[in-house]
Amino acid sequence: MSVLDHPHVDGSWELFLERVRPRLKCIFFRYRIPPEDADDLLQQALLAFVHRAGEVRDPAAWLAGTLRHKCLLYWRDRRRRVYDAVDDAMLEWLARPQALVQEDADLRRDIEQTIQRLPQRCRNLLQLRYQQGYEAPELAQRLGYRTSSIGKITNRCLAALMRQLIAAGLVKESRNG
Repeated sequence: MSVLDHPHVDGSWELFLERVRPRLKCIFFRYRIPPEDADDLLQQALLAFVHRAGEVRDPAAWLAGTLRHKCLLYWRDRRRRVYDAVDDAMLEWLARPQALVQEDADLRRDIEQTIQRLPQRCRNLLQLRYQQGYEAPELAQRLGYRTSSIGKITNRCLAALMRQLIAAGLVKESRNG
């Protein structure tokens, strides 16, 4: 079955999209998707619809659900990129020689105090990862986690650290989520 032959699609993409546009706009607004990225997410959702049109009973509901899912993935990916950047920056910064100027020493002390306020598992993970240079498989083995879940746990610990750093005023909060 062609997408346009679907019983719930009004004969053309334009009419269908015009009918669902208000609902899609609400989703983009609710998930705070920047306008420059909204079109890409909509195109991804529409491509998914084209591939699954024969299985879809209610295209408008299916498209809205798929778009919500794409929005969640969008922010998850953005957070991951932030955590990866923090990961790389912290590794570089912590790997520098110990001969630090006073403000670097103060910042290091503030970060170490902030880390002490985290749960024990996060403190252990961050110490092994950033101070001792363990990689993911070694971390998983040493801390008793599955290798497949160590990335998610590391991201959660970095997120907790970022929240603590923001609360302590050491990092400014980003408005992009």
